[in-house]
Amino acid sequence: MANLTIVSVDDEYPALQLIQKYCGQMEDVDLLKIFQNPEEALDYLKENRVDLVILDINMPYINGIELLHQLPYKPLCIFLTLETQYAVKAFELDVVHYLVKPVDFETFRKAINKAKDFLQFKNSAEHQKKEDFIMFKSNYVMHKVLLNDVRWVQGFGEYIILVTPLKKYMILERMSNFEEKFQNLGFIRIHKSYIVLSSHISSYDTAHVHLKDGEKLPLGRTYKSFVKKVFE
Repeated sequence: MANLTIVSVDDEYPALQLIQKYCGQMEDVDLLKIFQNPEEALDYLKENRVDLVILDINMPYINGIELLHQLPYKPLCIFLTLETQYAVKAFELDVVHYLVKPVDFETFRKAINKAKDFLQFKNSAEHQKKEDFIMFKSNYVMHKVLLNDVRWVQGFGEYIILVTPLKKYMILERMSNFEEKFQNLGFIRIHKSYIVLSSHISSYDTAHVHLKDGEKLPLGRTYKSFVKKVFE
């Protein structure tokens, strides 16, 4: 496995020096850049993809959460901060870890190793056959579900419900994000609030999509062309 590439952003230089020291004591990590100015970090990260960003939260110009939101891709993230009140928000963003300053080397090492494990798991999933499974986070736990077991996905504002024969999973993610992330696996939008696997569709009419398991879901008028292509 290639080294874990890291960028660290913190307006306090001593914190960056400590991260440099800790990373220098670890194998298989490359600390590519450190930034005191989060705007400069954002410019760099927009042009250079990295595996992991280590972010302070309370910084001038752009805080760590805002910086993460503005990236065109989603790297792994560890927040390293004096603030404690953002922990829940951080985990909603699927961060790897939330470290509160001051942090000792052993705690830092465990967080980095967790990021390594997560990246390795993610990479192995991406190399699986596309019909095998999908991975997602629900209630702070990573889940692995066989692709063929996904009956449909239903949207509820900021959340989606992923329905399988045995269980329903609530996921903090918008429908559009799920659609973009997994559309190459055969998922199609059939309604503003529903996504299904095209391989599960048996037929459709003017108002509904009929699945092979007998379920009937609403078909939105603007999405009929997507369903029609399944039968071409």
